[in-house]
Amino acid sequence: MISPFPRPESQKQLMQRAHALAGKTIGEVAHSLNIIVPETLKRKKGWQGQFIEACLGADSGSLSQPDFPHLKIELKTLPIDYQGKVLESTYVSVLNLTSQQLISWQQSPVYHKLQKVLWVPIARKPQQNIMLSRIATPFLWCPTPQQQQTLKMDWENAVEMVNLGKVDQLNAKIGEYLQVRPKAANAKALTSAYNQQGEKIATLPRGFYLRSHFTQQILQENLKLN
Repeated sequence: MISPFPRPESQKQLMQRAHALAGKTIGEVAHSLNIIVPETLKRKKGWQGQFIEACLGADSGSLSQPDFPHLKIELKTLPIDYQGKVLESTYVSVLNLTSQQLISWQQSPVYHKLQKVLWVPIARKPQQNIMLSRIATPFLWCPTPQQQQTLKMDWENAVEMVNLGKVDQLNAKIGEYLQVRPKAANAKALTSAYNQQGEKIATLPRGFYLRSHFTQQILQENLKLN
């Protein structure tokens, strides 16, 4: 989705744009920008995030870097209900299943994307038309030292399992804040990995996701929700 706006030149300008969206519905904003809204997100799960990116002038595309690389700020939409409950986990980055040996936590896309995040909560009711989803108050978040350490441990544990050829043992139950889940359009979209014998195998692509209980904690801390 092409942004109708130039990239924001400062954090202040980015936040002004973000706060200008607060309180409006997806339909209202889309209508003002002549952007067509899909009837359902079932087959377009990334549309909502791409829409907010376009509204704010993000220019990173699909690269493994923050959405606003010149500001070192990542953008994440956060689906919530009208009571402030987070509805799903949040995708962060692809987990490379073949070449993790030389990558450190500080070099990883996960680290760079989570150093400063602009969260844009979007409230909706079950089965509600996307047009009626309402944009809540955006906020900036940086991980605390404790959160940073837990994220690092979760990441290192997942990468170690990949390096040991234990990709098949990776599942969504592993990790306190950061979990690994399949990231594929369907069961036929396979990628390469290595098993414990060093043999190349075909498996589903994996991605890093922030658990919903962690993003709930972030939301409550920043918006003082009860």
